[in-house]
Amino acid sequence: MINKFKAKIRNGLKTIWWHPELVEGAIFDELDIPFCPTTATTAPKKIITWIEAKAIYHNELRKGNINFLEDVFVCFYIDDYKFDTFRGIWFSSKKAFSILKHFKGIITPDFSTYIDFPFALKLWNTYRMRAFGYAAGKEGLEVINNIRGRINEDFSYCCNGIELNSIIAIGTVGSGLKFLENRPQFENWLFEVVKRLKPKSIVVYGSANYSCFKLLKRQGIKIYEFESSTSRKFKERKEKNNV
Repeated sequence: MINKFKAKIRNGLKTIWWHPELVEGAIFDELDIPFCPTTATTAPKKIITWIEAKAIYHNELRKGNINFLEDVFVCFYIDDYKFDTFRGIWFSSKKAFSILKHFKGIITPDFSTYIDFPFALKLWNTYRMRAFGYAAGKEGLEVINNIRGRINEDFSYCCNGIELNSIIAIGTVGSGLKFLENRPQFENWLFEVVKRLKPKSIVVYGSANYSCFKLLKRQGIKIYEFESSTSRKFKERKEKNNV
């Protein structure tokens, strides 16, 4: 009886924290990062945040449109607490996919990998980016891999699980790039990402008006810039106040 109880707890913890069903059939690398295929072949027409996607979902359900489909991609370039709680996309992944299936695709989740995070935590969040993206592909969503990192150490894992010559996504919102002292480190990181992954296209959520992206354009890499939701709302308020 005790052993059965322990097994039940162990299996429960697997379901809560690991979600092995998300990566069923996946290929893993030497760090156990699952390979997440990039299933999108073209850049999105529009990108909205998870918060905006949930608002659209609930609004459409209230109108009785249970089978609606929006030709947009959903991203997670927002504060972690807005999508990574016990009711968030990882711990309640079934509910998350019931919402996401109404949208064309996703940019894989931007689980934080702050510089001062322990290596194990950064590796865990990278694992979750790829695992959730892999599961999204199995759910029929188009997937573009988000790349997150800043320092040299990140190259031991930040490009893992992503195929070469594909579309990748990078968020510049809250990156601190508006401060000149932060740009050299970001640029060195970005150029190393390009060297390793050889992407055909880069989706930039936020401003791409920086010399590093202009240089990549000249090298033949397509850069697709998407205005952030914060920037869009700021413009909307400004236009409303000017009326």
